[in-house]
Amino acid sequence: MFIKLKTKKRLKQILILEICSIVFCISVLAKQQAPTETYISNVNIDNQETELSKSITRGEEIYIDFCMQCHLADGKGTPKVFPPLAGSDWLLNKRKESIHSIKFGLNGPIKVNGEPYNSAMTPLGLENEEIADVMNYIMNSWGNMQDKMVTTEEVAAIKK
Repeated sequence: MFIKLKTKKRLKQILILEICSIVFCISVLAKQQAPTETYISNVNIDNQETELSKSITRGEEIYIDFCMQCHLADGKGTPKVFPPLAGSDWLLNKRKESIHSIKFGLNGPIKVNGEPYNSAMTPLGLENEEIADVMNYIMNSWGNMQDKMVTTEEVAAIKK
């Protein structure tokens, strides 16, 4: 009986050590794959708030709540899993498709900056104004620059 209890206790200790080792390895690997490039937001909000800067500010909050888990704080995404938004040719060249993917989700293969991606993005359940705001944020962050502000009306015009 004493040997069984001692063995069980030892197995629990080994399991805890293995879990700690796995967590440590994952954190080391994540740091090793840290990006070498840095993107600086080109959003300069003056004292005099504009309609676009207000939309960007609201969009940043939405991005943090809904998008950052997959596309990360720096907008670089996860290689081969979640595409980058930072410097994304797909985002900038496929404006309607980008809005559509936020509004209705995205399934199937796409190519971003020459790299294939084929993971699913579920619909986020955002209102048209929230979609416009988050689009304005991502299209004006991490080196991205847009020529034309995304409006609620433009988002409303995108149909499934």
